[in-house]
Amino acid sequence: MPFAPIEPSLWYATARPGPETSALDTDMSADVCIVGAGYTGLSSAIHLAEKGVNVIVLDAEIVGFGGSGRNAGHCTPTFAHSNFAGVRKTVGAPYADRFIAAQADSADLVFGLIDRYGIDCDAVRTGYVEAAHTPAVLKRLEVRTADYNSLGKKTQLLDRAEAARRTGSSRYAGGWYHPDGGHLNPLGYVRGLARALLSLGGKIHTQSPVVSIVPSGTGWKVATAKGSVTADKVILGTGAYTTSYWPKLDRTFARLATAAFATEPLPEALIASIVPDNNTVVETRHDPASYRITADRRLVTTMMVEGRRGGDPEYTRALASRRFEWILPQLKGKRWEYYWYGELDIHPRTYPRLYDLAPGIVAATGFSGRGVPTGTAVGKILADWGMGTAKTDLAMPSDPLVAVSALLPLATRIALPYVRLVDQISAWRYGIRPPKY
Repeated sequence: MPFAPIEPSLWYATARPGPETSALDTDMSADVCIVGAGYTGLSSAIHLAEKGVNVIVLDAEIVGFGGSGRNAGHCTPTFAHSNFAGVRKTVGAPYADRFIAAQADSADLVFGLIDRYGIDCDAVRTGYVEAAHTPAVLKRLEVRTADYNSLGKKTQLLDRAEAARRTGSSRYAGGWYHPDGGHLNPLGYVRGLARALLSLGGKIHTQSPVVSIVPSGTGWKVATAKGSVTADKVILGTGAYTTSYWPKLDRTFARLATAAFATEPLPEALIASIVPDNNTVVETRHDPASYRITADRRLVTTMMVEGRRGGDPEYTRALASRRFEWILPQLKGKRWEYYWYGELDIHPRTYPRLYDLAPGIVAATGFSGRGVPTGTAVGKILADWGMGTAKTDLAMPSDPLVAVSALLPLATRIALPYVRLVDQISAWRYGIRPPKY
């Protein structure tokens, strides 16, 4: 299927150029072949290459073409919709506590890679705020605080006044602050990972879509149109941009399109009135507003696509203006200069699953919008698998491939207006009257 171009994005205009790569045009061999030059694939490759493993990465497009190069650049080491008790119930022993630790420490992993390899991607670790859209969610944030602080994190509940100071908005009943969070230029980060891998002796071939993966001796032959890689093991990390190169892998999730926006550059005084501590802000709504400021002083946000919302750029810009002029009246009249699209791989669990496809082949999909930190962390878990760690010792369970319901895309489209209505009703109960968007 055709995907939206990446060129209209702010990140494509501002990220440091990626390393030179070329299409695969010969037959090669490696210890591990990795499909997908995004966070998951490149993190996996780096962690393997650091231990002397010979790795080759293939991508159908350019480095970071998929969600890794298009997201909003948030680095939030949290579970979006689950407390730890819910994760433990869903994932089960003995994996759950290791999986929770991997996600909770994922920002350490991201910023550690950035520091270790000198990645120039406008990265800042200034903290993350969840802004409570009604007083009712504060109890949920109390559980969140207890969960993460039980792991030694120094998160804290915010009262209304402190939430207003950190978010620049009087619309929130309070919030939750996690100092480990941050933000970055996502395409700059993934290109930096690619440069890091090349410095370790790994190889990357772009514009090389995989056409087949077949047994070859005791390993596998991963074929492209003009070449192939024969490897002992294969890791598939293409997320929402997975195509039919492995049977039914692209049915393990539903695609959800998102639109991203960036304003014109904002005056420093205006930025100081919005996020004086340069935090990333995400609401607690089911369909949340989120925002942060880029290195070139733009506010970036995203919105899930649903019919005309997202499909019609001018209409969607107007919705975004209505949303933010209510949340941040000081933004009134500011122009949305950049507008681009991306895809999420949604799974009902809302966090990724690892699939044991065949002896020596593994894949991960279902990231559900948890890109920068989760993709990097899952890449490390896949590298552990590639190094021979026993399945029972990994930080994620290895599942047989199971397709999600064919009705999930329809259910997702139906759910969006429903959850927005739920958000509206919950706000009305407290006398809050947000606009419809």
